[in-house]
Amino acid sequence: MSVRHERSRPVDRRVRVQGRPVDACPAWSPEAERGSVRRVTVVGEEILSRPCQEVTEFGTPELSALIDDMFVTMYVADGAGLAANQVDVDLRLFVYDCLDDHGVRHVGHLVNPVLKLPPPPSRSLLDDLEGCLSVPGATMEVPRTDRAVVRGLDKDGNPLVIEGTGYFARCLQHETDHLLGHTYLDRLSTRDRREALRTMAERREDVLAQRAAKAAHLGRVH
Repeated sequence: MSVRHERSRPVDRRVRVQGRPVDACPAWSPEAERGSVRRVTVVGEEILSRPCQEVTEFGTPELSALIDDMFVTMYVADGAGLAANQVDVDLRLFVYDCLDDHGVRHVGHLVNPVLKLPPPPSRSLLDDLEGCLSVPGATMEVPRTDRAVVRGLDKDGNPLVIEGTGYFARCLQHETDHLLGHTYLDRLSTRDRREALRTMAERREDVLAQRAAKAAHLGRVH
C-alpha cells in the first residue's frame, strides 16, 4: 500500500511497534537496515491473484531475512505496507509502517493474519484514495471500514492482535487482501478499474525508474 503523499514518516511522533507503545522509532525501522531491496511484483503476475500459503516454520533466519528485505523494499518504494507476494514469495506475511488518522505511527509485521471487522454499529464505511506498490502510479477511491482488527503471529510464532483505525485500518485491510489473492483493483467498478490500469500504463516506467534509482543509491539490491 502506498503512503499518503501529505504524510511523512516522523521519528519522534507517538509510535506503536508490534502493537506496543515505544518511546521512539527511527524513520526506517531497524529491520530495514539489515535488508536488501527486492523487485516488487506488478498486477497481472500470477502470484498476486491466488491465496498465499501459511507460514509453518517460525524463528528461522530465512523468515527474519525476508521480513528485513520486505521492510527496506517497502521504504524504497514509498509504501505504508507490503505483502510477501509483492516480493514474489508465496507466504501469508506482511509488513507495515503506517500513520493512523490520529497521528500515531504503527510499525510491525504480521504472519498468517486473519482480518476481523467490527460489527456495523461500531464501524463506518469510508471512501478514500488508495494506492498499491503493485499498481505503480495509480490511485483510486476505495471503500473500506474505518476500523479493523487483525490476529496473527510474529516471526517467532508469538500471538499478536493489531487494531487499526482510519488510514491504518485501511492498510490492514489492503495487505490482508493481498494474501487472499486480491488487489484494490478487485474492489473497483469496471470503469474505475479500467481507469486505474490506464493511469498505471502511463506512469509505470517513471515510478519503477525512481525506485530503481533509490535502490541503486542505497547499494543493497537482492
